[in-house]
Amino acid sequence: MSEPAFWSRRGLTATALRPAAAIYGTVAARRMRQAPDYWPPIPVICVGNFTSGGEGKTPTAIALAEIARGLGRRPGFLTRGYGGTEAGPVLVAGRLADPARVGDEPCLLARVAPTVVSANRPNGARMLAENDVDLIIMDDGFQNPHLGKDLSLAVTDAEVGLRNRLVLPAGPLRAPLKVQLRFADALVLVGEGPAQAGLLRLAARAGKRVLRAHLVPIDSDRWKQGKLFAFAGIGRPDKFFAALERAGGRFAGRNAFPDHHQFTEAEARVLLGHADAGPIRLVTTEKDHVRLQNATGALANLRDRTEVFSVRMEFEAPSEVAAMIRRTAEEVRDGRSRKRSAVGR
Repeated sequence: MSEPAFWSRRGLTATALRPAAAIYGTVAARRMRQAPDYWPPIPVICVGNFTSGGEGKTPTAIALAEIARGLGRRPGFLTRGYGGTEAGPVLVAGRLADPARVGDEPCLLARVAPTVVSANRPNGARMLAENDVDLIIMDDGFQNPHLGKDLSLAVTDAEVGLRNRLVLPAGPLRAPLKVQLRFADALVLVGEGPAQAGLLRLAARAGKRVLRAHLVPIDSDRWKQGKLFAFAGIGRPDKFFAALERAGGRFAGRNAFPDHHQFTEAEARVLLGHADAGPIRLVTTEKDHVRLQNATGALANLRDRTEVFSVRMEFEAPSEVAAMIRRTAEEVRDGRSRKRSAVGR
């Protein structure tokens, strides 16, 4: 689903939904305070966010895995697999994975490190620990209380921030902000924008460390040639379009679809028609393209004719991130971090 426009302000619709938000927030806060059901024998780093929507969790998780590898760790990913039908736990098989079954994001993660999809996070963590993994990186699950977390990073976008700072359904917050801040060890502030100053003040008041990061295009020069027709079915398609434009892309057109959208044959023919109308290059995101990897018919033609705009997350101070990972692993090894019970936080 697309994010409703009223989440960006405290207007009449948001105000009318505040009683429902109060109920939702109370339940969500109580759930977050539950004691974990299971602490794995290996460290768990959670990459989550305060809001519903795409903030860059998956690229952040991949960047953490790469830094962890540089420290000699063997990271693995744990994810719910949103958009797929598999409840798991199941080990995702790299490029042979079926996105319809496990979701698009796990297919991308599995190209980097062992990845388990599991609705039950403790069972997924057990499976990862049995697959020669010595560090678990959770993509999402910040509000899920069932698996113990040794380090929790909340990814925030400097362009849009926390919008109206209200809880679902009145706003985008998954739980009351004050409660969520207690469980975050640091904020990952992605990019620059109008919400940046407010997020920095919020982190300072809460005494939280801020890790600055940026989404950087891979091979950006290739997008300066010719006209592009861009399409995306992600949390914030406008973010993708803007990044492509900053890389020099000139648009013949663009089309935004809902997050995790499953493209149809009819949609594929329309998109292919745009390319056939002139010397126009089709381009989409990695997440969208991976959903086409097992396609047939017009969808397979769309896959083969569409280029991928790839990005990576880069931390401004990777050594600081590496130090946090190293310290977390040492605390788990020495039995120091598991004293942080969720009860009473």
